[in-house]
Amino acid sequence: MKSVSYCYDTVFIMQQTTPRENILRKIRQALTTPTAIPFPQQEGNDGSFKPPTDELAILFAEKFTSLQGKFCYCESKEELLQQLQHLVQQQALTNVYVAEQALQQLLAQANIITADSQLASCHASITSCQALIARTGSMVLTSNNQSGRTTSVYAPIHICIAYTNQLVYDIKDGLQLFKHSNYPSFFTLATGPSRTADIEKTLVVGVHGPKEVYCFLVEE
Repeated sequence: MKSVSYCYDTVFIMQQTTPRENILRKIRQALTTPTAIPFPQQEGNDGSFKPPTDELAILFAEKFTSLQGKFCYCESKEELLQQLQHLVQQQALTNVYVAEQALQQLLAQANIITADSQLASCHASITSCQALIARTGSMVLTSNNQSGRTTSVYAPIHICIAYTNQLVYDIKDGLQLFKHSNYPSFFTLATGPSRTADIEKTLVVGVHGPKEVYCFLVEE
């Protein structure tokens, strides 16, 4: 009698999963076993950056000028008007756009001609600001300044008038100014003239905003 042997080939069919399903599975697993905060004592109001011992005005001036901004300190409003008048004459700024009524009245004392409806053809724009961020050399512009969203970026030269009591150290400190009031409709952090390095990593200034930015800081 002949013996007959049989060979059975077992085929296993593996279920194929998509990358999306793998990601969702990992998310579900992470949600079921959440990871504890590694340093819970650090969760608080302490900022990541600590104020230095230098004065905020000095720190802002150093950072602002390092970013190609032009800074001018004025001990009084009279000195401010003199410096502005000199700048307007030196740069031949015959059409200066100013939307804020308070600034129009201030600049009228120095016989600086301003316009409130010719932003497209102006030589420069003058605005106030909400705060100055010393750590980054930034000016906080908001809708509270009544200058609109384009005033600080459309003109080839942007001139900002600020006061020493508006100086804060970090961005968080600037936002705290609105803690007990209504938040404006927009915030803008202007840090020197516009610049980009997207084209062959070459720094180009004034591509999508002002080529020159001035900050006049007045002692208050």
